[in-house]
Amino acid sequence: MERAQEHLGQQGTGGCAPGPVDLELLVHGVGGTTPEEMLGDPRTVRVAGDDTAALFRRAEDASETGPRGGPVQEAYVWCNLTSGDAGRALWLVLLPFMVVNLAHWMRPAAPARPRTVRLYGLLVRLAALSLTVLLVAAACEVALDLVAWQCAGVRACAQRHFWLAFLTPDAAEGSGVRRWAELLGTSGGWWAQPGRRLALAAVVPGALVLLLWYLSHRTWSAYESHRPLVREADRDHEADPGPDAEDSALARPGFWYGRRLVARLRAAHTAVGLLTVAAALAVPAARFDHRPGGPAALDALSWLLIVLLLAGAGTAVAVVCRRGRDEHRLDRELDRCLVRLLPLGALGLLLLAVLYTGWSRPGWRSVGRLPADPAFGGLMLAQGALVVVLGAVAWGLYRRGAAHRAPAGERRGVEERRVPGEEGSASDPHRPPTGMHGLGGPATTLLACALGGVMSGGVAQRVADWLDGTGAMLPGPPVLLTWQASMIPPLLAVLLALAVRLAVGTVRLARTERDRVRREHPGEPEDPSRTRAIAHTRAMAVLTDRAPLILVVLSAATLVLGGGALAGGLVSGKTPDGAARGAVDAVDAVDAVDAVRIVAEVSQGLGSWLVGLGFLLFVTWGRRAYKDRGARRTVGILWDVGTFWPRAAHPFAPPCYAERAVPDLTWRIATWTEATGGRLVLSGHSQGSVLAAAAAWQLSPSTRARIALLTYGSPLERLYGRWFPAHFGPTALAGLHRDIACWNNLYRRTDPIGGPVRLPADGHPPVDQPPLRDPLAYGRTPEHPLPGPILGHSDYQADPVFARVRAHLLTRLHPELPAPREEPPG
Repeated sequence: MERAQEHLGQQGTGGCAPGPVDLELLVHGVGGTTPEEMLGDPRTVRVAGDDTAALFRRAEDASETGPRGGPVQEAYVWCNLTSGDAGRALWLVLLPFMVVNLAHWMRPAAPARPRTVRLYGLLVRLAALSLTVLLVAAACEVALDLVAWQCAGVRACAQRHFWLAFLTPDAAEGSGVRRWAELLGTSGGWWAQPGRRLALAAVVPGALVLLLWYLSHRTWSAYESHRPLVREADRDHEADPGPDAEDSALARPGFWYGRRLVARLRAAHTAVGLLTVAAALAVPAARFDHRPGGPAALDALSWLLIVLLLAGAGTAVAVVCRRGRDEHRLDRELDRCLVRLLPLGALGLLLLAVLYTGWSRPGWRSVGRLPADPAFGGLMLAQGALVVVLGAVAWGLYRRGAAHRAPAGERRGVEERRVPGEEGSASDPHRPPTGMHGLGGPATTLLACALGGVMSGGVAQRVADWLDGTGAMLPGPPVLLTWQASMIPPLLAVLLALAVRLAVGTVRLARTERDRVRREHPGEPEDPSRTRAIAHTRAMAVLTDRAPLILVVLSAATLVLGGGALAGGLVSGKTPDGAARGAVDAVDAVDAVDAVRIVAEVSQGLGSWLVGLGFLLFVTWGRRAYKDRGARRTVGILWDVGTFWPRAAHPFAPPCYAERAVPDLTWRIATWTEATGGRLVLSGHSQGSVLAAAAAWQLSPSTRARIALLTYGSPLERLYGRWFPAHFGPTALAGLHRDIACWNNLYRRTDPIGGPVRLPADGHPPVDQPPLRDPLAYGRTPEHPLPGPILGHSDYQADPVFARVRAHLLTRLHPELPAPREEPPG
């Protein structure tokens, strides 16, 4: 260990003997950048790392060993962990999985409630499992029901799509497919039986499940298999201090190494996906075999298969319900038997279901739809129940945490100190700034389920429209999925109204900001266009703080529309178009009701087209975001927040880049400080500040006390502290402030992402510096002869205050020199 640490410490200094060098370790934020831009020099060299993530220095600093005018800058470039290959844009298809995984980390902070915390995690994992079932069931609906059962069973539809012609009873009679059918050995209509068509179509959802398993396993090996730094002195951290100790959970040794849980969840979700395909195959055949006079052997085999499927599903659910993440120690073990046998057993049951369903049944005919409505309805009810129970658990945790932080006699004063419009203001040291009063996690889970439902219903409706063409040949997808697709236009109308509301509020706030900008520059000539530009940028930056309103409206609309879709699908038993036609007939075609029918028809058709268009735009936008830097900055913050967290709820979510980045930073800081004994400033911008804080938590207490932290444009409190209070709440950030040597935070009012950390002093120097001027000069000055740009979230190092604050931090790191008494210039 000592030799490895000494080698890594010398590697950063060109292999020379360690010297008293000051190091500034730069960590970039969202959107990515190049080492040349980070270091401000076209000549850079890589001193450690690989093509995915690496450390860079200026060429002239590669062998720096002695003191110099300023600290040696070292850039950690991690942008290839979340960007690079345009094929990764397809990860956006896994958005529902990422969203539900995000909900796992959004639980409120509540001390001394370990069982309730575990219950919260269990409910989120069950909701994530239901999303896997929903996705695979939607694939089965498209492949088995719409294609193999309905379209291939109707001669006109099969002839319209030549690739289905060999599945019809008279396949060999068609001149266009006769030779192909003979080559396949199907000249006698062998594939015409419904069971064999279903068995063949099961290849599509089965391959989808195996593809998800492969991607999850491969991305884990590439991104999340790096072990964090664990020293003998850190063994004390392996004792269980409770779910919400004073330190953040990010300080636990096993936080960034969830191999065992991810492997178990991957095995369980793969097994459930394969069992879902097997059930979709076996249930229609079993219904046919259970008819009076059916063959006794097949009837007995169907019951045996159903029992085995239920036992396999129960086993997979039990695996998901087992204890979640073990963060208090580095868990190197792996349940190899479980991880291997569970998916293999499910695959064996799927093959058995294929053989059972493909058995010859001459009297079986494909008529109507497959019996999928009860399955989708039950799944939607189960998801709703899970969200309701999760909301009750989250509310209880939030109330427990609020009562713990605010004694009864102080609550009134706490409420009076709150800033209007800012829930859980940071001016309140007792109340955590939790988004949506702790209900952010349940609301996010609801949105994940809604995303899965809308995507499933929309894709099924779009495929049905494409197969049918005339709209008269096929019964179409299950009624519930049609209702879900029809809810898309009303939901978009709600979002449009919300966007108008936010736009009006932004315009009003911009007018107010104009007066503030004028007061901030007294005596300077008025430039109306300049004033409007600054005020507009500030008003737009405030939209980030409107996220709770957006989530509340979106969750409420989803809940109402989802309930309406469930009621319409299960109660009426008809599609929106059919229900509206029935209403028209019941009242003799009154014009108002006839208008309702027209709206229902338009909504039903428009919903399917919007899903198809949205899917294409989604993938196209995602591909552009990974190629075009400007587009990536638009979606970068949401994507990087979502993939920052480990896969604790859903193993098929996009991979966690922090399980590679945090160990990289921790190893570099620990080995460099031990090898050189120099001063180190950990400098993080935007999302880089979150990685920097996570890396600082992972250091040993002695190493943590020897570094300084400089954050700028940081979402630590504005986003992470409010939406992930159990890990980045005021208590956790205050503990980090006490443990590290010193910490300063820079921000601008024009920054839509970064903001103040808002930690009370408590006898320590304040973390937040006064907001930086943006732009640096209102008009033309001798120092700025040309109009300066409004920087917003970028180029913090261009501000002169940055260098002065960094120098002040280095001065405070000197143990033998007294720190200056004056405050750093702001």
